[in-house]
Amino acid sequence: MPLEHAPTSQNTPASVPPSVFTLPHTAQLEALYTIIRDKTTSRGDFLFYSDRIIRLLVEEGLNHLPVVPKTVETPTGVTYEGVGFEGHICGVSILRAGEAMEAGLREVCRSVRIGKILIQRDEETAQPKLFYSKLPQDIAHRYVLLLDPMLATGGSAIKAVEVLMEHGVPEDRIIFINLISSPEGLKTFSAKYPALRVITGWIDQGLNEKAYIVPGLGDFGERRYCE
Repeated sequence: MPLEHAPTSQNTPASVPPSVFTLPHTAQLEALYTIIRDKTTSRGDFLFYSDRIIRLLVEEGLNHLPVVPKTVETPTGVTYEGVGFEGHICGVSILRAGEAMEAGLREVCRSVRIGKILIQRDEETAQPKLFYSKLPQDIAHRYVLLLDPMLATGGSAIKAVEVLMEHGVPEDRIIFINLISSPEGLKTFSAKYPALRVITGWIDQGLNEKAYIVPGLGDFGERRYCE
């Protein structure tokens, strides 16, 4: 399932930043999203089907990592001219919902290192504020898959990237992976970080007056972790 720039369709805005990529909108993918959007879906089914989408997103995110030529010898004694990943990666989840995507990353990348960032709204300034971060010591030398299921206004994601760059991670070595994005959030985020690639499963209609993504799927963390 190759990556593609977000197509113009009834589900996708015509003006999508060039750094944004979506999963192809197949009937299977739309069926998965229909299940997790349904408010009557059980927690067990929500976990199962959201995990399926997360794994697809992680696989597609890995397609954006650079590779270098690599020669190996097969069991038949024949030399094969292939490729290998250029550098090491790590995942960084934006707490708490981003933690739900860590298992999908670990299923694809064995022994991958995981960092965590907690960002919450500052009651005095109404701006995103860093409350906690724990990152691999050598993160500046790794490619980072930034994990958060939802991109609404983009405030938390922008702050998370600021934290990563303060720790020496170049903008173009960060890939932001999420399930659902709003057009407004994508525009704001991509304008701030044009060299950073975004892999999203679906671009929704927009934000309502409460800055919730619509049609959306509700609070991902609540549906994931609460009975």
